[in-house]
Amino acid sequence: MGIRDLVADTRPLQNRHFKRLWLANIVTVVGAQLTVVAVPAQIYADTGSSAYVGLTGLFGLVPLVVFGLYGGALADVFDRRTILLVTTVGLIVTSALFWLQAAAGSTNVWLLLCLFAVQQAFFAVNQPTRSAVLPKLLPPELLPAANSLNMTVMQAGAIAGPLVAGVLIPVLGFEWLYLIDTITLLATLGAVLGLPSLAVVDAATTTPGLRSVVEGLAYLRQQPVLLMSFVVDLIAMVFGMPRALFPEIAAVDFGGPEEGGIVFALLFAAIPAGAVLGGVLSGWVSRIERQGLAVIVCILVWGAAIIGFGTAVLLAGVDGWRTPMLVVALLMLMVGGAADMASAAFRSSMLMTAADDAVRGRLQGVFIVVVAGGPRIADVAHGAAAASVGAGAAAAGGGVLVVVGTVLAALAVPSFVRYRLTRTAAPLT
Repeated sequence: MGIRDLVADTRPLQNRHFKRLWLANIVTVVGAQLTVVAVPAQIYADTGSSAYVGLTGLFGLVPLVVFGLYGGALADVFDRRTILLVTTVGLIVTSALFWLQAAAGSTNVWLLLCLFAVQQAFFAVNQPTRSAVLPKLLPPELLPAANSLNMTVMQAGAIAGPLVAGVLIPVLGFEWLYLIDTITLLATLGAVLGLPSLAVVDAATTTPGLRSVVEGLAYLRQQPVLLMSFVVDLIAMVFGMPRALFPEIAAVDFGGPEEGGIVFALLFAAIPAGAVLGGVLSGWVSRIERQGLAVIVCILVWGAAIIGFGTAVLLAGVDGWRTPMLVVALLMLMVGGAADMASAAFRSSMLMTAADDAVRGRLQGVFIVVVAGGPRIADVAHGAAAASVGAGAAAAGGGVLVVVGTVLAALAVPSFVRYRLTRTAAPLT
């Protein structure tokens, strides 16, 4: 295998609509990640409590579940371009409100959490719709490459966001981060305006509601491979995502300031950095046919990396080991990020190729609930566990549960492990 075979497959960028959305994401995702960092940092600065930071998981999870499922139902009835326009404007307005409360000097944690919940509601409708349009633009064999390209951009922004935030928060305050997010979202709005009409094939004629959501879930129950792709991701994220612990670990275990700082930024940037490296070297994903087995291997690597991260945090308390263990902790998070990127590329491609267009929005709604909701459950669980056993032990124990749970899931549903991609010769549209 040569270098050309390892680097990212860029063939999806030959489609002008996908290319426009992808380029807009390069701008938008940096601003979005500034808000991702600013919200927990502001909460921790106001309260000094990881438990309050963990509440972002609860306030993010409820709207993600409700509006993720309902948004998927909307995406199976109405023109998907229209839904993308409405939700993008909603995200812009919500980000502006984040800026307003920070500029006014508010220290009301409940106001911040409620704004976060509203933002996540718009996100929960936007993302299933955005994912559901990809199979209308690209053939199945290019979807893993397209997903890798999208995730590489998102994770690159997730590196730049924390690093910039770590520098700007002590100097400019939180309001500037929220303002930058508001402005950069305009790039995505422009890209969405350039999309053609994206009507649904065989769209339902009834008003989307609880019944259509239930029909989508019933369809999923008949697809054990797709159902298991959600289960293993929940195992990986609920037990293995320690991000709610980063403010405490940065301040307590590695000696950083409570309001942020470079260690805080590096912890937040490490997983995305690994994901970007994995994305740059993702040329191999388009050649993997046994995608189910690939997902299992990737999640096992993720779990092992989180065990290593938690162990490094525990050992940071040994005299003279703080700096070396910080390096080890960051490397473990990077390994985990690369594994998670590959897992997500395979899982999202499996979902896109196996689902009918008439239910694709609803299944993408379930996907976003799982992908984004799992880490929010983890925020609550890790925040509570850290209060009892400490941040390092909570992280390492979660990694152990990931490995055990993934092995049990693979043994329970062997058809998932045997799943293979069916290739087609469909041209780019």
